[in-house]
Amino acid sequence: MMKVYLSGEIHTNWREQIIEGCKAKDLPVSFLTPVTEHAASDEVGVDILGPETDTFWKDHKAAKINAVRIRQGIQQADLVVIKFGEQYRQWNAAFDAGQCAALGKPYVVIHPTDPKFAHALKEVDAQAMATAEKEDQVVRIIEYLTTQK
Repeated sequence: MMKVYLSGEIHTNWREQIIEGCKAKDLPVSFLTPVTEHAASDEVGVDILGPETDTFWKDHKAAKINAVRIRQGIQQADLVVIKFGEQYRQWNAAFDAGQCAALGKPYVVIHPTDPKFAHALKEVDAQAMATAEKEDQVVRIIEYLTTQK
């Protein structure tokens, strides 16, 4: 069973598209994800460790707790898929790509081929095993990796 970690933007249903696409093809794959509920991710530090008056320290607490899950997911995965959305800059996704590169962990990137993305992500793309535009392309990559002999 291949383990795939789904990293990146949390504002669209791209993860569900990949998961459902793999289920429809009955592929031998399981998925790991970060916490994708924005409020839960942002508030975990103060919810567990107590309130902060400074936003920096609030974010710091949350980031450290979330980093445990993210790092474990990347380390456990056979493949990491990293989505860069159009609405926000995902610095965290770029950091995850850097972790993958440093660990020698194969990763696939999803982002538009618009030149502003291609240029901004050229180093991330250079280390990726593939750069896709659409989620169904990732499903097809996973299908190839898990079914071709």
